[in-house]
Amino acid sequence: MGSKKLRRVGLSPELCDRLNRHQIVTCKDFLCLSPLELMKITGLSYRGVHELLCVVSRACAPQMQTAYEIKAQRSAALSPAFLSTSLSALDEALRGGVARGSITEITGPPGSGKTQFCIMMSVLATLPTDMGGLEGAVVYIDTESAFSADRLIEIAESRFPRYFNTEEKLLLTSSKVHLYRELSCDEVLQRIESLEEEIISKGVKLVIIDSVASVVRKEFDTQLQGNMRERNKLLAREAAALKYLAEEFSIPVILTNQITTHLSGALPSQADLVSPADDLSLSEGILIMWNPSGIQIISEWLVGICVRVLA
Repeated sequence: MGSKKLRRVGLSPELCDRLNRHQIVTCKDFLCLSPLELMKITGLSYRGVHELLCVVSRACAPQMQTAYEIKAQRSAALSPAFLSTSLSALDEALRGGVARGSITEITGPPGSGKTQFCIMMSVLATLPTDMGGLEGAVVYIDTESAFSADRLIEIAESRFPRYFNTEEKLLLTSSKVHLYRELSCDEVLQRIESLEEEIISKGVKLVIIDSVASVVRKEFDTQLQGNMRERNKLLAREAAALKYLAEEFSIPVILTNQITTHLSGALPSQADLVSPADDLSLSEGILIMWNPSGIQIISEWLVGICVRVLA
């Protein structure tokens, strides 16, 4: 929770503005400084700085909860726990759809429909709640320049012809999908870490990154010494920030990834498909479990795509 913005922890706007001028925006930025440094920046006494450190620490530290309290909170939630995919076979396998408050990773070979699935989920998230949607906006981070606005309109019209029967509704839906093309690891990380205020101001109900592996593969040669460690550090930061956003705002986060092929012995015919590409996954250092039964999802849209959920 270190990525939580200082403006959301109870500090005065004047103090937040002063800290912002020194690029101190998140709880992590604040807590990484010594009391002496904070005294110089804020102009407060040691006692005042100590009180601020306590406030910020309590705001970003995970609170202890019992299993009963967690269950009671989820049971009392008015909003649905899942975003339906509108595909009955997939919803059944996922026990309801894409879970809110979790990261769902979609993996599959090139051309298997991962981007099409993400575009469809973008449409679904903008639908009214009485149609199974979230009635909110979508942040779509495109690292492969694969997103197509025309395709979004086509999917909306073909999947929900009765609802999208006017141009105004199509325009409204397309205006709720906020597309960012980030083509480097630093750009993707900066975008993820700046999403908190955007989620609040724009009413974002779904975050998509398509794909999480693309920029990492381009920038990190794992044969070079030290690259593996830096890559793992980057993926861990991205995963931690995304998990925080999913849990803090109770929204689904969807990532796409590729699969890799491991050869059994020397015969290509005996190759086993491994999902996801195990040197490019956010699963490194983070427990990602196969969605119920560990099955491969086969449906009318998703032939050869596997779905994994970060619980």
